[in-house]
Amino acid sequence: MPKILISLLFLVFSASSVQALDAVYTPFLSDLAIRGYDPVAYFTQQQPVEGSADWEYEWNGATWRFSSEENRNRFMNDPEAYAPQYGGYCAWAVAQNKTASSDPEQWRIIDGKLYLNYNAKVQQDWLQQTDKFIMDADRNWPQLLGDN
Repeated sequence: MPKILISLLFLVFSASSVQALDAVYTPFLSDLAIRGYDPVAYFTQQQPVEGSADWEYEWNGATWRFSSEENRNRFMNDPEAYAPQYGGYCAWAVAQNKTASSDPEQWRIIDGKLYLNYNAKVQQDWLQQTDKFIMDADRNWPQLLGDN
């Protein structure tokens, strides 16, 4: 029996490794973008704010939550203006031509765009050369996403 289980797990993980990258990062077994945080609040309140299931919007294959109806409406009118860059994947990882999850508490707005990072240490590294990392990530993102 254990050999069958091991074989099944191998097949499941092998199959998932060849799937296309989702356009928006969502945690395993969830469809919440930014782990349920309100993307508009980063711009309007200059801090991460948890969204509410009362104010949700489906966009780009994910569920986005907001802390108010006003924020949801702003996002609905111009999602590209508020959505994090690289689908909310770690900006530093994308600059390295990889993907990684992100922590909604590790963020920066640079030139009017929201960037998220994996953790505080990664963000420290990313902040040392943001211009270079953004340029590299912008170049890598289409290939990582599969838009060849």
